[in-house]
Amino acid sequence: MQRGSHATNSPDSCGQAFRVLVGVTGSVAALKLPLLVSQLLELPGVEVQVVTTDHATHFYKPEQIPVRIYTDRDEWQMWTQRSDPVLHIELRRWADLMLIAPLDANTLAKIAGGICDNLLTCVVRAWDLCRPLLFCPAMNTAMWEHPITARQLDMLKDFGYVEVPCIVKKLVCGDEGKGAMAEVSTIIDAVRECLQRHKKGPVSL
Repeated sequence: MQRGSHATNSPDSCGQAFRVLVGVTGSVAALKLPLLVSQLLELPGVEVQVVTTDHATHFYKPEQIPVRIYTDRDEWQMWTQRSDPVLHIELRRWADLMLIAPLDANTLAKIAGGICDNLLTCVVRAWDLCRPLLFCPAMNTAMWEHPITARQLDMLKDFGYVEVPCIVKKLVCGDEGKGAMAEVSTIIDAVRECLQRHKKGPVSL
């Protein structure tokens, strides 16, 4: 991504805003990223930045996202010597809330197994467990029904992360069943709850 085109907010920005870091992974539900970001920005006092996997970029147009988007390339371009900032740590420090929407089966498995081989999973691995992390699974019904999925979801919830459950609907592939990402309105409601807690005191779930 071109760094200047999305630099509405930077990890070292200051202020009293509620900072939401949206993680987007390679599910077709990433098509909803423009709508999700636009509705997040309608919440009073909310700042948004996006961390994307490379595969997720197949499903949305960066020019439709009015906030800064970070990619794996940004991580490596930012760091050239020992004194340089490490992007996944800077983003971890910046955010009050991480929202992974959608969370595809591949990234779910990585997070459950502690794998951190891209910018998004590095942020998650370094995440402050005193701050909320919401995740919104999205995958084909056959993948959702595989026994390992429930085990991996339980592992994330054991870490203290909060699931915004997927729903039953006709999927893009034509199958009908559970596995579609929660509606954007449902996700916004979950973020709004975190925002309300933040106003009352330290954010935790």
